Amino acid sequence: MMFSLNQWTTRHWPLPDLAAGCAAAGVAGVGLWREPVAEHGTARTAKLVRDHGLAVTSLCRGGFFQEPDALDDNRRAVEEAAALGAPVLVLVSGGLPPGSRDLDGARSRVADALAALAPYAGEHGVRLAIEPLHPMYCSDRCVVSTLAQALDLAAPLPPEQVGVVIDTYHLWWDPAAWDGIARAGAEDRLALFQVADWVTPLPEGVLTGRGMLGDGCVDLRRFRTAVEATGYTGPVEAEIFNDELWTMPGPKALNLTLTRYKSHVL
Repeated sequence: MMFSLNQWTTRHWPLPDLAAGCAAAGVAGVGLWREPVAEHGTARTAKLVRDHGLAVTSLCRGGFFQEPDALDDNRRAVEEAAALGAPVLVLVSGGLPPGSRDLDGARSRVADALAALAPYAGEHGVRLAIEPLHPMYCSDRCVVSTLAQALDLAAPLPPEQVGVVIDTYHLWWDPAAWDGIARAGAEDRLALFQVADWVTPLPEGVLTGRGMLGDGCVDLRRFRTAVEATGYTGPVEAEIFNDELWTMPGPKALNLTLTRYKSHVL
């Protein structure tokens, strides 16, 4: 499996510097985010990463299906992923609409959106990847909380069009995760593997409180071994939202992430 740097790990590192820094460090893959790509320009970004010999391992993110324009926005995200050569578009499903308590309805909306988007993604050579998020994000960000739910949502659709994301930060707590990883492999649904650690006490800004690899309680190597056992040979993206990490110069943050990856994931 190949190490890939998710752009949000070094969030404030400008794209040209990130591409040059990854190439200099021998990192072959990057996971990109739509906002900085749009700022730099999709075509310019595609050329930039290509010129540095980098593979775009994913584009974050689509989803948020509670929004009124979600389908149109997700079609644009598919087009952006295709233009970048990203094989995977990560989907964060979205939470409940304002004032709603209809969790079942929100999950049904995700299923309907996937059915509408999957053929379009397939036409563009992009695989939609459903990412289950930790249950604490269920109300506002992601009504898909477990790997089993993600796999059930993917099941009616072709595996080359819809898969799932295994993210250690979101799944470490779930005793069913190991069976889910094996199921994802058996059903050819494993689209992307991401790593971050879980630290306690939780920081005040939970969204930016992912732990550096090795700083928390997640058995990262057990996850890597389980994913590898499915036959997965794709990238391992380090995706760490962390305020302290974001204050570091990009090369220093990348070097720390690589060092910890070798010590705690491999």
